[in-house]
Amino acid sequence: MLINIFIIIISFTHICHSTTVNSGDHHFLRLPLHHINPVQSPTQAISADSARLSALISALHRKPNLPVTSGAYAGAGQYFVTLHLGSPPQPLLLIADTGSDLIWVTCSACRNNCSATRPPHSAFLARHSTSYSLTHCFNSACRLVPHPRPSLACNHTRLHSPCRYEYSYADGSITSGFFAKETTTFNSSNGKLLQHDSLAFGCGFKTSGPSVSGPGFHGAQGVMGLGRGPISFVTQLGRRFGNKFSYCLKDYTIVPPPTSYLLIGTRPGSGNSKIRYTPLQKSPLASPFYYIGIQDVYVDNVKLRISPSVWSIDELGNGGTIVDSGTTLTFLPETAYRRVLAAFRRRVKLPTPDGAPPNFDLCFNVSGVDRPSVPRLSFILVGEDSVFSPPVGNYFIDTAEDVKCVALQPVTTPGGFSVIGNLMQQGFLFEFDIGKSRLGFSRTGCSQP
Repeated sequence: MLINIFIIIISFTHICHSTTVNSGDHHFLRLPLHHINPVQSPTQAISADSARLSALISALHRKPNLPVTSGAYAGAGQYFVTLHLGSPPQPLLLIADTGSDLIWVTCSACRNNCSATRPPHSAFLARHSTSYSLTHCFNSACRLVPHPRPSLACNHTRLHSPCRYEYSYADGSITSGFFAKETTTFNSSNGKLLQHDSLAFGCGFKTSGPSVSGPGFHGAQGVMGLGRGPISFVTQLGRRFGNKFSYCLKDYTIVPPPTSYLLIGTRPGSGNSKIRYTPLQKSPLASPFYYIGIQDVYVDNVKLRISPSVWSIDELGNGGTIVDSGTTLTFLPETAYRRVLAAFRRRVKLPTPDGAPPNFDLCFNVSGVDRPSVPRLSFILVGEDSVFSPPVGNYFIDTAEDVKCVALQPVTTPGGFSVIGNLMQQGFLFEFDIGKSRLGFSRTGCSQP
């Protein structure tokens, strides 16, 4: 069996406001996450993850005079969410990504007979919306997006001096255009139509390169950034939905595949007494990532000898651990990675296979073994009783017939961070409580519709 690769795929409250949302109505948004990608091999997963991590780390440590580099689309598969933008609403398919904060869509300036030049819903038709408006370059919000280089002078005396943005990617792909505001429409939790005004987003009139238009983009019209930055989707909807969002990634090897959902806000009566919280950690660098603190690692209830400094974020912003929906496998610091593999190697009494998949350091031949005995891996997180113990299937995976490998990788990039990838997250409800700066997780709650 091969594994699936996927990307699911606060407080700038004045950018965006809503005319129909109020806290007394207990609104929340429940958005289906569409999984659209072919089955990928483990080797392809490692390649895609490595490209994404390299881009994310590069973006984190970029110099002020360099263009922004994002890893939002590095990878071979994504989760998609539909956003209805404009007046009247135009449906757009976006990649949902916790590793970035900008919302951007492919835009077109077409006015008449647009279906003759491009397929329907393949771009946002700005001139067809009565609520579309540009952000001016002298507006403070314009400082929140990266600008083209060389930058153009902002004419403060002209009314129509648009704010321009540009994102570039590790492979040279770019999206550039205007930073704008628009109305977005949802079906709310009580069945009523809900409008959210002045959603800030990038209207990309120029998109080029494989990261934003190639096969890996799967026909998406843009990206919904779900990171911690001030212009992300969850930040802009902010306090009107309790400053939180959650998701539960379900096993997509099941046929037919179950539906995963992105929940913005809190469902009334959905209290989960078994949820455990760990505080979100701070990085000295401006970052959209969700950092958590790891204190210890256990294998079969035995604490491994790993220095706490291995997991820490230093004063330069190096290190730390992020929870990322866009990385498939889990990446650990080299020291911790070697300790975990050594502990597994001592406990698993199975032969190693001939011709193991490349880039997996520990694999076993499970031929004739119905239920191989595999050690339990646990992460002790910062916080009271905050123990993350994933099921064996989240880190011990099929890579070929009768071959199982430990789905962990070492962090090899200088200044890099550890990553809890989406495979390790499967079957858990993850609640990103930005208002209280904490991450909740629970093995219960995924079965709720």
